[in-house]
Amino acid sequence: MSAERPIRTGARQALTAADGSSVRELAHPDWSSAESLSLAEAVVAPGEATFLHRHRRSEEIYLFRSGAGLMTLGDERFAVGTGDCVVIAPGTPHRLENDGVEPLVLLCTCAPAYSEADTELLEAGD
Repeated sequence: MSAERPIRTGARQALTAADGSSVRELAHPDWSSAESLSLAEAVVAPGEATFLHRHRRSEEIYLFRSGAGLMTLGDERFAVGTGDCVVIAPGTPHRLENDGVEPLVLLCTCAPAYSEADTELLEAGD
């Protein structure tokens, strides 16, 4: 575990997550002092979308920091944008689509912590 305080977002390397989004992991039990949850910043580029997916065990909370897009959550589809917060129950299919002109940026927390093994892709994406 790291005692790094604060964790500098800009110093974290962006990776491509299983859902296709660009992610900077900000806290995770594997390498930080977080014990049971994780926090990441995700970016969906204009015209792009994540793959429809679900997490078998993890509950997620999305907080949208900038941009605009469409979210699929179970059988619902709705607009999301700056300041919106969405809670995603374990097992619920979800997907983000950036239909705007600027990056869709969000913070995502998972409890228990994110695990690629917990992510089930439900489509190959666009």
